[in-house]
Amino acid sequence: MENPENLSPEELAARKEDMLNFYKESMPYLEAQLEYETMLSNIDEMRLKRTQIQMTYAQMMAPSEKEELMPESEAQMKGTNEMPRPSKKRKLKQERE
Repeated sequence: MENPENLSPEELAARKEDMLNFYKESMPYLEAQLEYETMLSNIDEMRLKRTQIQMTYAQMMAPSEKEELMPESEAQMKGTNEMPRPSKKRKLKQERE
């Protein structure tokens, strides 16, 4: 490659013109690449948003930590104001014969 300092003004102008033509000819390819990269970026953003929505929904539907740690009887009492039922069945006295 020739050193630009050794080029005559005409050769330097010709080299600049060649570079300008090269860049102008490359523009359609670069524009197509820009459109491609933009679409990929938009797809990635939509995937991220969809994942975030799914995670938010899953967190809303999951029971809270308090509900997980609370025994069933306490959870039932929290839902209603009734007295808890005894867990053992009561047996009636049997008469002796």
